[in-house]
Amino acid sequence: MRRALDVARGVWGTTHPNPMVGALIVEDGHIVAEGATAPDGGPHAERLALLARGKTPRPGATLYVTLEPCSTHGRTGACTDAIIASGIKRVVVGATDPNPHHSGRAFEILRQAGIEVISGVLERECTELNLVFNHWITHDTPLIAAKVATTLDGKIACRTGESKWITNEKSRADVHRWRKLFPGIAVGAMTILKDNPRLTARRDGEKEWCPWRFVFDGLLRTVVDKNLPDVFTDEFRDRTIVVTTPHGGLGYVRKLREMGIKVWIFDSPTQRVSIADFRKKCLEERISGVFVEGGAQLISELLRARQLDYLLAYHAPVLFGDEKAKTIFNGLRPEKIEHAIRLADVRHEVFDGDILTHGRVTYPDRLLVDETVFNAR
Repeated sequence: MRRALDVARGVWGTTHPNPMVGALIVEDGHIVAEGATAPDGGPHAERLALLARGKTPRPGATLYVTLEPCSTHGRTGACTDAIIASGIKRVVVGATDPNPHHSGRAFEILRQAGIEVISGVLERECTELNLVFNHWITHDTPLIAAKVATTLDGKIACRTGESKWITNEKSRADVHRWRKLFPGIAVGAMTILKDNPRLTARRDGEKEWCPWRFVFDGLLRTVVDKNLPDVFTDEFRDRTIVVTTPHGGLGYVRKLREMGIKVWIFDSPTQRVSIADFRKKCLEERISGVFVEGGAQLISELLRARQLDYLLAYHAPVLFGDEKAKTIFNGLRPEKIEHAIRLADVRHEVFDGDILTHGRVTYPDRLLVDETVFNAR
């Protein structure tokens, strides 16, 4: 199963909105064929493993698969049918299908066909592999995650604005791994103006990967200067989507669209885009997950609106001890510990001293907001 997980990770971020799945066939203790989910519309991992075998598996062969095989007849046919037709009599599964309409159904179908089924092998690892898909299929909405990189006292920049680099090189490389997992990356206008990021995944030995790049810019401040940001002019500009309001001006909207930039305009009484409306639009466009990388205002607004589902927080072993240094989170006003936002299903990873803490965001019954902070924007 660990090898099947490695096979699934080999198609990291390429299968949306479908899950990443790894499958392999074992005969007499040896792996004889492997398969991983093809991009959307292509064959599933089980079918590709059977095709790779090239012939009928030998008696006693076992199929290992990281996720319960599909049992519905979609574009590629039910994998349970292919398994039964192959003659395999033993199937070992990692995670159960999170779709409540299909969960466990494949196990019943295979067992009724006389196939032994063993489930729950490395279940947590197999489940966590498909963080984006699991949320998408169970909540019928995109997963909105955010990444922050801070000092131990929660600062993202010195009082001068200097921020490069708080975290180390290995942490920053890991961010590119997460970038590739999500079909969309989002930042606020100030991040674009200050850092001019490419918002692509750049990993050693791999081709540069460009997801949908969302720029939240309610007033279209990023379009004012003649020297436009790279996301509007580079070779991936057709993957850039500006998220704005009618307050930005139709002239700038027209300018962006003439350059090949997509623009999503959301009605709003203020310059801020409704995150709930943005989420609905992503659902309509079948964008199953968005990875928010800043800035502080956008991420704080996500929390305020209870729209952040997952948080990845990189902490460097650095202290500023300066109350005027820039803080990542603001605008909330918890008066008791039970008013705090917490993480669940927490994981920790270490990168040369930096610590990544990530988990699902859970909100208190009462989320107290400092309206003076948000009304001032």
